[in-house]
Amino acid sequence: MGYYLSDGIYPSYATLIQTISQPTSIKEKLFAERQEAVRKDVERAFGVLQSRWHIIKGPARMWNAKDLGKIMKTCIILHNMIIESEYHQGINPES
Repeated sequence: MGYYLSDGIYPSYATLIQTISQPTSIKEKLFAERQEAVRKDVERAFGVLQSRWHIIKGPARMWNAKDLGKIMKTCIILHNMIIESEYHQGINPES
């Protein structure tokens, strides 16, 4: 069974790993820092999928999990290629 990264807005379930709100030890601080970084990456990826290609806006229960994974990775790679191309052309990708 897998675990899912979450923040404080989700209920406490065994499969949801929430960040440590006030880490005290070095180990807790490192865990909280890395978890936040990974969670941000995932949120950005989903934002790209939703905004640029309108993927995952509708129900995906009928899709195969492997196919969904391939679609998501493809969209993220395409997005990164577009951003890199715009950067080299002198276009601001943020605008």
